[in-house]
Amino acid sequence: MTSLMPTYPPQAVTFVRGRGTELFDESGKRYLDFLSGLAVTSLGHAHPAVAEAVCEQARTLLHVSNLYGTVPQREVAATLDRLLGGGGKVFFCNSGAEANECAIKLARKSGGRGRHVVVSAYGSFHGRTLATLHATGQPEKHEAFQPLPEGFRHVAWNDLGALRAALDPSVAAVLLEPVQGEAGVLPASPGYLEGVRRLCDERQALLIVDEVQTGLGRTGRWFGFQHFDVKPDVVTMAKALGNGVPIGACWARADVADVFKPGDHATTFGGQPLATAAAAAVLSTMEAERLPERARVAGGRLTAALGELAEVVAVRGMGLLLAACLAEPVARDVAARCLDAGLVVNPVTDDALRMAPPLNVTDAEIDEAVGILAVVLSGGRPAARGAQG
Repeated sequence: MTSLMPTYPPQAVTFVRGRGTELFDESGKRYLDFLSGLAVTSLGHAHPAVAEAVCEQARTLLHVSNLYGTVPQREVAATLDRLLGGGGKVFFCNSGAEANECAIKLARKSGGRGRHVVVSAYGSFHGRTLATLHATGQPEKHEAFQPLPEGFRHVAWNDLGALRAALDPSVAAVLLEPVQGEAGVLPASPGYLEGVRRLCDERQALLIVDEVQTGLGRTGRWFGFQHFDVKPDVVTMAKALGNGVPIGACWARADVADVFKPGDHATTFGGQPLATAAAAAVLSTMEAERLPERARVAGGRLTAALGELAEVVAVRGMGLLLAACLAEPVARDVAARCLDAGLVVNPVTDDALRMAPPLNVTDAEIDEAVGILAVVLSGGRPAARGAQG
């Protein structure tokens, strides 16, 4: 009997150690991690730069609250603003859901009373708090927790006509992902986000882009929206920012950010020195090693290799956020057999396997992973892989 709340399915394996793209379980068995803890460990496990930064910061200063400044927080905020094009300000928090909560509160205060509605897309995922759950465009997830906070509206993904019809004077903001990860890795269609930007400008609504999963190199650019000719008003991020250390951030154009006044929003732990020291190491390493570009190249290799498998009917996504689409709804069984064979992938829908390996994954690791998947899909059993490393 476990002492954990039953919020997840039974856990098939317990991991005790990681190194780069590799994971090891209690018996020492080696796995290739092509999920990265849901697009979190983008530098791989136990990256030395992050480990050293966390250790040094733990010996130096862990927490003072946001009543006072710290050097790592200031440095990471400046780096994020630069990577986003400048002219903005950052609020630090602990997760993607909290980053989106911040964005929603910014939208409501910016819009003012009577103009508070946030429009998002069906199939989207924006978090598990009550507000971000209602922003999430998956009604089946809403029912157990009704009544949810008022002020959210959903429209069809990639449908500008549906969005146009939804943008009445009560709308303060539109909240979208560049790629809908939880819906099966569905990118925005050509011209869609550009059209959304025009509509937001026409209706004087904020454009909030949720980059919690797509941000920080995952799609082959620093941020997913950079593949499109748009400039958001607000950008949220988390996951890869700490490479496993919990941290989120909400960036907003300076005039939008400045609608907040002291006391409007806060967090005890958000942006504390340990988390921002990890983030500083992550961003420095990503820039030094040109990881967004490497993700684009590696994503091309992985896409091509997956496309060669007879059982894969399509490959969706951008960079190293990909879905291998199967002809039959057998993704859950395939993922379980891959895990048994030493490959971690995610059955994101009944007929799609999500893959999000570290951005520094090697060609040899890509080839090994696709080889395991090929054998599993063909009904064979990959060669036994004992303890290594």
